[in-house]
Amino acid sequence: MAWAVDTCLLLDIGLDDPVFAGRSLHLLESRLADGLLVCPVTFVELAPAFSGQLKPLEEFLFQLGIEGREAWTWEDTKNAGDAWSRHVQKRRTKQAAKRPVADVLIGAFASRFQGLLTRNGADFRKLFPELPILEP
Repeated sequence: MAWAVDTCLLLDIGLDDPVFAGRSLHLLESRLADGLLVCPVTFVELAPAFSGQLKPLEEFLFQLGIEGREAWTWEDTKNAGDAWSRHVQKRRTKQAAKRPVADVLIGAFASRFQGLLTRNGADFRKLFPELPILEP
């Protein structure tokens, strides 16, 4: 079963981050045999790094061995709705900080697969405590 890849790892590699690019690439390579894919939200988040040009973005993912066309499902929507509802309830009682809804969507998508590869594991664990997460 495949691993979902978070946007931050791909930006590390694509922008050749001096601290994280090598570590992020190593993590992806270590899970390549399981299969790698991105959530449609991650694809959207990556678009500005490619000036909105889809062909270079698709080629970038292809070169890394990452599937970029995995569909969003009703199960993803239900998981995201549950996680967002829990988060908003905690936020209303000052038990949680603000989080971008993109993390909720990416985590919900990853829940359908083997887990999530990210550099922001602590953020995702708060939203999806059962989700397997690997960090570089």
